[in-house]
Amino acid sequence: MENYEPGGAPALGALIPLPVSTKASGGTFALAPATKIVVDAGNDELLAIGEYLAGKLRVSTGYALPVTPSGAGWATGSILLCLLDGDPALGDEGYELTIGHDEVRLSASRPAGLFRGVQTIRQLLPAAIDSAHRQPGPWSMPAGIIHDAPRFAWRGTMLDVARHFFKVEEVKRYIDLASYYKLNYFHLHLTDDQGWRIEIKSWPKLAEVGGAGAYYTQDEYREIVAYARERYITVVPEIDIPGHTNAALVAYPELNCDGRTPAHYTGMEVGFSSLCMQNEAIYRFIDDVVRELAALTPGPYIHIGGDEARSTKADEYVPFIERVQQIVQANGKQVIGWDEIAQASLLPSTVVQRWNKDAADTELAPQVKVLMSPAAKAYLDMKYTEQTPLGQDWAAYIEVSDGYQWDPATLIPGYGAERILGIEAPLWSETLQTMADIEEMAFPRLPGYAEIGWSAQASRNWDEYKGRLAAHGPRLQALKVNFHRSPQVQWE
Repeated sequence: MENYEPGGAPALGALIPLPVSTKASGGTFALAPATKIVVDAGNDELLAIGEYLAGKLRVSTGYALPVTPSGAGWATGSILLCLLDGDPALGDEGYELTIGHDEVRLSASRPAGLFRGVQTIRQLLPAAIDSAHRQPGPWSMPAGIIHDAPRFAWRGTMLDVARHFFKVEEVKRYIDLASYYKLNYFHLHLTDDQGWRIEIKSWPKLAEVGGAGAYYTQDEYREIVAYARERYITVVPEIDIPGHTNAALVAYPELNCDGRTPAHYTGMEVGFSSLCMQNEAIYRFIDDVVRELAALTPGPYIHIGGDEARSTKADEYVPFIERVQQIVQANGKQVIGWDEIAQASLLPSTVVQRWNKDAADTELAPQVKVLMSPAAKAYLDMKYTEQTPLGQDWAAYIEVSDGYQWDPATLIPGYGAERILGIEAPLWSETLQTMADIEEMAFPRLPGYAEIGWSAQASRNWDEYKGRLAAHGPRLQALKVNFHRSPQVQWE
C-alpha cells in the first residue's frame, strides 16, 4: 500500500478530500452499456445507495445501469456495493475501493461509508460524468485500491437562512454540493434579528410575523432533513438565543422586558436584542420551540446560539445558558453553542463551537468537545480579497490558500485533536441573496475545508492540493457551480 507523502501526487486521480492511501495497479475500468450496480441482497438501504449512484451516472452516460441484488447474477463490468462484517479501521464512514479491469468493488462497515465511497467513484470518472446532458464518453477510471476513512467525526458547513432566506430547493442544492466532498453535517441558522424562518405551531406568529414573509413550514423542514439524511448528512438546527432575537420579539413583544413591539430589522449590526431574563415565560417559550424542533430533527443536536448577547446582563447570561442546557437535554438532544456559552458550567455532552480566537482562553471541562470554526480561517462569508464584491472583511480576507493552510489541532494552544470534534465552515448571508452568491463564496473554498476535516494533516500540502483543485474546475463547471476563479489556482 502506497501512502501519500506531503507534496506527493495522488496515485489515483485528483480526489478531494485526499484518501488515506492509494495503490495504482495500471490500466482502467470502463463503464459500458451492460454495466450493472450490484448490492447486498435484502438490504433496502444499500439498494437506495445503489440507485443514488445509478442516478448520478445515467444522465451523462445514457446507460441503463440497473441496480440488482447480489445472487441474481451479473455480467462482467459490474460495480459491487457490499458491507463488511466490521473493520474497525474503517469506522462508520470509511471504505475500501478496489478497481479492477472487469469489476469495481466498494466495501464498508456501514452504509455511510459506502455513500462516501460513491463520491470517490464519481470523482474518478471524467468530469463530464456530472453533466446534466448526455455526453459521448468514454467513461473509464484508473485501476487500483483505495483505503479511506475520515480524520474528524464532524465535517460540516452552515447556511444562514435568517438574514436572507433561501428556498428549499436551494438548500437541497447546497446539501448536494457538500455531500460531493464527503461533508456530513449541515448546520441551519434558522433565526436571527432579521427573520424567524421555521414554523413553530405552539407559537405561530414566530414564523407568520417574525418570518417577514419567508419561512419553512414544518413539512418543508422535514423535507430538507430527509434529503440530507439520504446523503448521510445530519442537520443541526440553530435557534439563536438570548441575543439575535429581534424577529421573535416582533412576533411576541411580551418576551421583551418593556413589552413593546420592535420594528422589523434588515440591517447588519448585532448585539442590540435580548430576551427578557426576568420573564419566566421565556423558558416556556424556549421549551416549546425546542420540543417541536427536537421532534422534527432526528440528529442528536440542537444549536442554541448564545453569541454576541451584548444586551443581556452578564450576571443573567450564565444561569440562562445553564437552564437552557437542561431544557434541551430534557427534550432528548445535546446542546451546541458558540464560544460565549463556555462562560457557563457545561454538561459533558455540550459542544462549544469556536469562532472567536480571542475567546479561546475560557477554561473548559476536559470532557467538553470543541467544534472548530475560526472566523479568520473558516468563515465562508469573508471576502477572498479586498476586491471581492460579496462578503465581509471584519475577520480577515480568506483566499483559497488561507482557508486551506491551517490545522484545527494546533490553531489554539491546549486544544489538540483529542478535544476537537471536527470542523465547520459557516456561511453567513448578510450580503448574499441568491444561490449564485452562495456558490461564489463557498466554492472553491469548501472542498479545502472538507479536506481539512477528512484527510491526515501530514498528507496535506498546498502546492500539491492546488493542482488537484484545478482539476476540479471542469467538475464544478459540469455541476454548473458559480465558483470563484481564484488566481491562486491554474484552472483547467
